[in-house]
Amino acid sequence: MLTLDDAPPRVTAARRRPRAVVIGSGFGGLAAALRLGARGYRVSVLERLEQPGGRARVHRQDGFTFDAGPTIVTAPFLFEELWALCGRRLADDVTLVPMRPFYRIRFDDGATFAMSGEAEAMRAEVERLSPGEAPAYDRFMALSDALCRVGFEELGAVPFGRVTDMLRIAPDLLRLGGHRSVYSLVSSVFRDEKLRTAFSFHPLLIGGSPFRASALYCLIAALERRWGVHSALGGTGALVRGMVDLIEGQGGEVRCGAEVARILVRDGVARGVALTDGTPIAADVVVSNADSVATALDLLPPEARGRRERRLSRAHSSMGLFVWYFGTRRRYPELAHHTILLGPRYRGLLDDIFTRKVLAEDMSLYLHRPTATDPSVAPPGFDAFYVLAPVPNLAGGQDWTALAEPFRQRIAARLEATVLPGLSDALVTSRVTTPQDFADDFLATRGSGFGLEPILTQSAYFRPHNRSGAVRHLYLVGAGTHPGAGLPGVLSSSKILDRVVPDAAVFA
Repeated sequence: MLTLDDAPPRVTAARRRPRAVVIGSGFGGLAAALRLGARGYRVSVLERLEQPGGRARVHRQDGFTFDAGPTIVTAPFLFEELWALCGRRLADDVTLVPMRPFYRIRFDDGATFAMSGEAEAMRAEVERLSPGEAPAYDRFMALSDALCRVGFEELGAVPFGRVTDMLRIAPDLLRLGGHRSVYSLVSSVFRDEKLRTAFSFHPLLIGGSPFRASALYCLIAALERRWGVHSALGGTGALVRGMVDLIEGQGGEVRCGAEVARILVRDGVARGVALTDGTPIAADVVVSNADSVATALDLLPPEARGRRERRLSRAHSSMGLFVWYFGTRRRYPELAHHTILLGPRYRGLLDDIFTRKVLAEDMSLYLHRPTATDPSVAPPGFDAFYVLAPVPNLAGGQDWTALAEPFRQRIAARLEATVLPGLSDALVTSRVTTPQDFADDFLATRGSGFGLEPILTQSAYFRPHNRSGAVRHLYLVGAGTHPGAGLPGVLSSSKILDRVVPDAAVFA
């Protein structure tokens, strides 16, 4: 077995570029590589799978292109910043199309609600669903705007490495109701149960239950209204390809099929990594975009783990995801790009998923039809789809090898009975991803879809820190660290590195 002592000696010339190793090529890892590259580091991104992107990888099958993970882009300025660091414009490489409306919600009784960023249209939708509640929408958006200013604009890219950082924001958090759940805050504003559902489901986009997640996450509504909801032409994979090109243009590299077995630590300092084939790679700084729990408990040697790292074995993981990718030989032009199909239960279903961890008979679904905006992702005259069902993570003990096909069939029946008539006859291609695949492919703890669950006691200071407190020169980005999951969260986690990673000149 090779060690760092067997590696080639380091270049000692004063002008050498210090080396950074990034574990994982999800959006957080790719963004971290770009920021470090812009600061003078020579960056190697190591990805265990055969293509970059992590959860944002791409499936190509039978002439269809399926985004495996993220399907929408909010806060696109965070991507624009990365392209600007490389002297380029995002629009030169990737076309983002705004969604109007953002998505349509279909309730179990067939009622619908179109969510958008246009205030007058939203007031009209609220009035249509519940006459007299338009003023409640304005009150809610005022709260959401305040939470967005504090929780995202002011603190989203600020490290929370000390308890004093948390104490500093505590007054604002309490004043804005951050100690309450999302559903509790929304219910204090809206009377109608459908509106309470429509304005509280957002934590599910980042792996949390509206009945458990901090009301801080009500900021998502304001974030969407301010910066919009967009789709990338060619799929989200176009952003991954663009970022890889930028990294290589900086002189960095993205190595696929390179799995990290452990982080090498000497004298309390991260010195590099060792691959599963035993190859050591020396580095001045190590950034992990891997699952934060797996980073602490699997990649760090036991003697290098601090109290916070050891405690992660008891942390609450986010929900699991069942995703079915499929294509049809016909098009469904009446169906929007994004549709949320709610089942007959709201609180009860989420209790089954997050608390009881049982697979319920009923379901709520997120249906993505990218061909509504970009026909290029399917053969001519065909439609591409991605339907996602929140399910328990693997702590529920479900055997997905046995459950996957029956559950897919139940989803297909639900879609055919509601928004996709004739689906069974039109189906031409199909594949599924289960929580077990998340565990196998992404080494996600308990097969969770979004890392740690976004509850108050696992947010900000209480979430794994972006700068390790146990190992110097080890840093974390991605969904499992501050500020959390979702594209704005993981991109912001990489932005925090500008505050906590030493300048390259320190190692020169």
